[in-house]
Amino acid sequence: MALKNTKNLSRRSFLKNTALVSGGVTLLPTLLVSCEDDSDAPGFPVPFGFLEGVASFDPTQTSVLLWTRYVPISREIGAASLQWELADNNRFAPVLQSGTVTPTAERDYTVAVDVAGLTPNKKYYYRFSNTLTKAKSVVGETRTLPAAGQVGSVKLAVVSCANYQAGLFNVYGAVAESEADVVVHLGDYIYEYGAGQYGTNPTTLALNRLHMPATEVLSLSDYRTRYQQYRRDKQLQKAHQLKPFICVWDDHELANDAYVDGAENHQPNEGSFVQRRQIAQQVWHEYLPARVASREKIYRNFDLGGFANLLMLDTRMVGRDKQLAYADYFSENGTFNQAAFGAAWLNPNRTILGAEQREWLTSQLTSSSAKWQVLGSQVLMGKMYVPAELLVLIAQLASTGATPEILAQYTALTTQLVGIKLRLQQGDPTVTAAERARVETVLPYNLDAWDGYPAEREKIFAAVGSKKLISLAGDTHNAWYNDLTTASGRKIGAEFACSSVSSPGFESLFGGNAAALQGFTQSTQLLIDDLLYLDASERGYVLAEFGATNATSQWRYVASLSTPTTATTTNKTVTES
Repeated sequence: MALKNTKNLSRRSFLKNTALVSGGVTLLPTLLVSCEDDSDAPGFPVPFGFLEGVASFDPTQTSVLLWTRYVPISREIGAASLQWELADNNRFAPVLQSGTVTPTAERDYTVAVDVAGLTPNKKYYYRFSNTLTKAKSVVGETRTLPAAGQVGSVKLAVVSCANYQAGLFNVYGAVAESEADVVVHLGDYIYEYGAGQYGTNPTTLALNRLHMPATEVLSLSDYRTRYQQYRRDKQLQKAHQLKPFICVWDDHELANDAYVDGAENHQPNEGSFVQRRQIAQQVWHEYLPARVASREKIYRNFDLGGFANLLMLDTRMVGRDKQLAYADYFSENGTFNQAAFGAAWLNPNRTILGAEQREWLTSQLTSSSAKWQVLGSQVLMGKMYVPAELLVLIAQLASTGATPEILAQYTALTTQLVGIKLRLQQGDPTVTAAERARVETVLPYNLDAWDGYPAEREKIFAAVGSKKLISLAGDTHNAWYNDLTTASGRKIGAEFACSSVSSPGFESLFGGNAAALQGFTQSTQLLIDDLLYLDASERGYVLAEFGATNATSQWRYVASLSTPTTATTTNKTVTES
């Protein structure tokens, strides 16, 4: 779920579409251009070669997927033949493994090589070349995962939500330079919107970052063009060149607020949703290969040094029931049908995973011996329950922005509620039953997250047993640290949720009013019981480290999206044991 462009969002539309209601190698690929006129446009050389750089994916203790895309010269006769080489040094002396692969139009000239027989916990270098055109890729770096007993910890850079139109991908550059062993990408790798739509801001034109194609992506060609545009970003290329990625999709790789058979941002005049989903999944696999047996089923797990069992999920396309909408439970006179909503919300058959994936996940959780059971879950798992009387004002705030009138009402109400909450925490005996009800009558603000599927969440929590559960989440464009608690209040773990690479967060609602944003952040942290930390304005990533006894999260942020910079500040560090 993205924070939509509020200028074009009616209150009714908002209510329906959200739940806010009541190493020494060349670092950057060079665009290889033929030295001769390629005759397609006299006098103008045609780019060819490895324009999207190189990448590696899905490392295990003994294998890794190597990726590139080769753009052929129009004069090349027949399919191009690429040679790949892998070594344990950047001189490639000796070459440990090599082979040939043929890029074809059927895969948009992308190739993925699954290299096996590698050594655990080892760094490798790789490259691609074309002997006919003499084109050579940059040298990529990757590594295998450690086996149990080889290392003291494993470090993951957790990222999500990169909107090309919203600003520079400085976060990817920072991740490339970080100490992370692996990058975990939780989705929204691309956005489907057209040029000038969601994500656009005053810097978009100056930075030359309007979406291509200019329209919303619908066709096979559209999706491929959008991925090509993103993959030619220098900082994203650098991250892929220097770190192996483990990826899952979220909704924007397809369309906003997607579920198993539809999406908010797919309209009847845009053709078959099933066909669009198939296209989106095909192109995702072309550019972000995963070691899976079925294109539709991307859930899979990784052993991180024996410390952690990383379980990458699909909470979007494989089984998710359509999101509930509070607006559907309001009558014409504005009365909220609490009983009907409660019956639907607590329905034990509602699913965000689908039965097959849920069975796989619970089996993994019960059978794994690792201390840390780590979910790569696109959407927030922690309970984001806010006082029910706040919901309509939050919806108005999100749909109109922080107008003086709405902001005044919101500030007055939260001041009252915060005062009651503080009195309760201090054991004030004068708190009345009516006052207590105001802060303890709560509802989830975001039904697109796990909060919209509470019965299934309890089933997952039950399967964890005495192990420690850590949820890695993205999607919201804001940074969160949450306790994970069962319906009975027992803590079973924590959530490390990353901010976005570039997509705007809650700060976009406040129009630069720093004091209002700070007040919103502080009151939100106090009013939501399981919320321990919120950053509602910075762009960055989470560095999550897992060891034998502790799991640590650092929330790191870049200073700007309008000028190139990879320097970060760490605003919060927490440790779970």
